[in-house]
Amino acid sequence: MEFNISDFRFYHPLEVRWSDLDPLGHVNNVVFIDYFQIGRGYYMKEASKTWDWYKDMFVIANISCNYLKEINLTVQNPRVGVRVSKMGGKSFEIEYAVLSDGAEREVVVHAIGTSTQVMIDMKEKRSIEIPEWLRNEIATYEPAL
Repeated sequence: MEFNISDFRFYHPLEVRWSDLDPLGHVNNVVFIDYFQIGRGYYMKEASKTWDWYKDMFVIANISCNYLKEINLTVQNPRVGVRVSKMGGKSFEIEYAVLSDGAEREVVVHAIGTSTQVMIDMKEKRSIEIPEWLRNEIATYEPAL
């Protein structure tokens, strides 16, 4: 995954909780996937004003995380960046970046990752084409797509 902070326009603040930590005192690796999920939910509400979580749904077909630097309770301004990076016929890819502020407001990259979402028909439990309205709203929100 080629990563560039300037590709992300959406960020959501994160709260590093005591329960996120492992015995080494840093956020456990599985929690980063939860951070991605938190960001993904808020991103979809922001990027698609038509999105309805009770009607429109996708499943995660694949998710990955590259851990770059530990994160602990003392980090400043933890946040997750989210963006749609690819759109296919029935699936789309989302990229993530877990960041914080370092010394002199430099950006510290703690983890980057991707997930592949497959649109599904909730009643039939099968994959479906990405609706045109969603494709258009994402393309409007992510003009570089």
